[in-house]
Amino acid sequence: MSVTLSLEQARSLALTAQGLRGSPFPVSPTTARTASLTRRTTAVRSVLEHCGAIQLDTISVLARSHELIPYARLGSIGRESVEAALWPSENPSHSFEYWSHAACVLPADLWPWFAFRRRFYQRRGQGWHKVPRQSLASLRRRLDDGPLTTRDIGGAKSGGEWWDWSESKIGMEWLLNIGDVVVARRVGWRRVYDLPDRTLDPRLLTQTGAGSTTWASTDGIEGPSDEECVRHLALLGARAIGIGTAVDILDVHRIGPRYTGKKHCASVLSELVADGELTEVSVQGWKAPAYADPRLLAQGSSRGRHRTALLSPFDSLVWHRGRTQRLFDFEYQLEAYVPAAKRVYGYFTMPVLHGGTLVARVDPKRDGSTLVARQVTFETSDGTGAPSGAVTQSAMEGTATSLVEAMHWVGCTTVRIERVLPTTATRPLNDRVRAALAS
Repeated sequence: MSVTLSLEQARSLALTAQGLRGSPFPVSPTTARTASLTRRTTAVRSVLEHCGAIQLDTISVLARSHELIPYARLGSIGRESVEAALWPSENPSHSFEYWSHAACVLPADLWPWFAFRRRFYQRRGQGWHKVPRQSLASLRRRLDDGPLTTRDIGGAKSGGEWWDWSESKIGMEWLLNIGDVVVARRVGWRRVYDLPDRTLDPRLLTQTGAGSTTWASTDGIEGPSDEECVRHLALLGARAIGIGTAVDILDVHRIGPRYTGKKHCASVLSELVADGELTEVSVQGWKAPAYADPRLLAQGSSRGRHRTALLSPFDSLVWHRGRTQRLFDFEYQLEAYVPAAKRVYGYFTMPVLHGGTLVARVDPKRDGSTLVARQVTFETSDGTGAPSGAVTQSAMEGTATSLVEAMHWVGCTTVRIERVLPTTATRPLNDRVRAALAS
């Protein structure tokens, strides 16, 4: 029996799956500021488990992206709780860093399921630079004595451009790719390299505790078979985003054709549907079939309040730009790498999520104790429900709320708006920001 969903229903599934509708976490935005550090740290770990991956990026405007993602779901929880959750000091670790959608923090339980990617790197061999075997052996021996940062092994750079890594850095990253090394914490922004058997729960390193899976030692990498890894990560990806096409789901952990064939990927999704793990659906306006989490479908339409927040460009709700366009009628591009003269919306444009849709874009920066919105651009397409060229009252209220909350996130005390498009929304938006500041 086929299931057809409206676009609004699809958005609801996606927002619920991402923890942006309802409050599945032990801390909510209304309790974040008064909750204990332990509860806030537990909540951030819950966000990581819920989303399946938190993307890392070096750009820091309001805060780094890995901070903005839990902030969007939990409110003003404080940087210390994010650091304690994602990079704990204790062993075994709750998380590790690896290549997923991009460079990501992942729940520690996913370690065995990335064996397929470790094998890929092993088969491919070292990348753009070769490191002598004796150098790799030396790095391994040094790790026997304890964890190391890049600084401990002589620095990341060889003296050239930013990408011109030292031999030690290249070697350590290669060992990380094939699983001989794990990164489970950072000092500041520097990775701490360590040995898996000293950092991760032993049950993640052997078949013990792996359920009914049959582990294989292929290409020298032990773990579930490549086929089992792809199936497991496809299912987790589908659950993390709630609903998506085959391309959307495989993009969550980047398990597409580079690592396995298109036919195999398609057969994996068909098997998950046949086993009742996923439900194949049609979404109005989407050309390709979609797959939904049947547990969310069974919950019906009552799923709690919508979250209002600024979203990082690297938030898993919007990181697949094609899916963002299909779900929200929102064409989105990060313009940080676009020449300044050609930017339309700004350097680090953050979408404003409000009322279950994306209503505006904000290009923020910090200026001392002031959060500056260099440009606020409202959506005036049919996607917001506003007449062409108009801005809804709700969109202005939501944008003002998100700006003031972001101000609290980053420890500022006031908000300044420099430019608003359309310009007719300038005064009413400023009025709402002043009212939110005074409340």
